[in-house]
Amino acid sequence: MATNSVELHRVIKASPEKVFKAFADPIANAAWLPPYGFVCTVQQMDFKVGGKFKMTFINFGTGNGHSFGGEYLEIKTNELVKYTDRFDDPNLPGEITTTVRLRKVMCGTELKVKQEGIPEAIPAEMCYLGWQESLEKLVKLVEPEIPDA
Repeated sequence: MATNSVELHRVIKASPEKVFKAFADPIANAAWLPPYGFVCTVQQMDFKVGGKFKMTFINFGTGNGHSFGGEYLEIKTNELVKYTDRFDDPNLPGEITTTVRLRKVMCGTELKVKQEGIPEAIPAEMCYLGWQESLEKLVKLVEPEIPDA
């Protein structure tokens, strides 16, 4: 069975701490991770090595959803998040591994995402497009500097 992979690179005008927090917080995940046109519910998120997560992306127009879950394999605060995903749908078999690397740069954070083992039924270009949309939402979440009231 052939699988797909995608790699993305961005520089974000926010600290690695703030970007890392967006991966570690379940409410933040629900806000930025689903691509445009989808909403997300997080049923479980135990953000630690060996911890499990479970969430559902729901197509806002149709109401249809894809649930998936996985395990955190490696976490280095403000530097690295590596995890697996498995879809609940038997038509989307296999295990996806996602590695997110963060590095402090002069103007914020360099972010590199590599996702491997994407099921053959999901065209790599659609996955790439979805990640681009998700990262646009991530930028809009972490870049604003909002003072405490």
